[in-house]
Amino acid sequence: MFVKQSAMLAFATLVLVVGRDSNEAAEPAPAKIVLVYTLPDHAFGTHMYEHECTLLAHCLTQTRGVETTVARDWPDKSQFDHVRSVVFYSRPAGDIVFSSQHRDQFNRLMKEGVGFAAIHWATGAEKERGEEYSNLLGGWFNFAHAGLKVDTQLLEQQTPKHPICNGWKPYQLHDEFYVNMKFHDDVIPVLNVKVDGKDQVVAWAYARPNSKDGRSFGTTLGHFHENFGVPDFRRAVVNGILWSAHVEVPENGAPVDVSDKELKLSAQK
Repeated sequence: MFVKQSAMLAFATLVLVVGRDSNEAAEPAPAKIVLVYTLPDHAFGTHMYEHECTLLAHCLTQTRGVETTVARDWPDKSQFDHVRSVVFYSRPAGDIVFSSQHRDQFNRLMKEGVGFAAIHWATGAEKERGEEYSNLLGGWFNFAHAGLKVDTQLLEQQTPKHPICNGWKPYQLHDEFYVNMKFHDDVIPVLNVKVDGKDQVVAWAYARPNSKDGRSFGTTLGHFHENFGVPDFRRAVVNGILWSAHVEVPENGAPVDVSDKELKLSAQK
């Protein structure tokens, strides 16, 4: 009798284990996002590439199913494996991704439908790479056609129903605004400000036609570190990155909780 009960118990345990493993196997793979920064190139408190990439990585992982990694200059193979979106907050990223060293690898990823996002100066590229970068990002910055103005203006939602606008309301923002950007015809302008009375697009979404459902998100905002301390600012940027990775953006916007310690800047490296 004891042997029979033991056998039945062992069988039940096996069923439970197999059932548990099957459920675990059904869990979707995490949405892996890699954020890339470059060395400091502006005054302390601006273009804090490494700090802001680390901060955004922390915010992104607050959305269920998202996994992040941060890389300097260029991700290694393990960071690129199964990646869902690549984010640059860096010097002009068009010159990085389309350099002779990285072009082939990067183009393969983009054609496979991997998402792409560029923040602030990362939206830039040299003139000879401008058209190619526009076809990737949907827009691009270069001093040959665009300019800058530091100002305080109302950050408005040009396309309020877009997921990037989920969970936050328009507010006054002090930033270095890029003006007269060049955009691809198929871009969806999402956020804008008025500079000297003229509407300027400062964030956009772009469904790339030459890829497997690839998405790109660009924003020229993010010059000052202080803006990353504003929850609504972080939420708009994180929403955009999630959208680029085909992660559903919550109706109330992505969670973006950070502590005072996480916001505090350390000395430039």
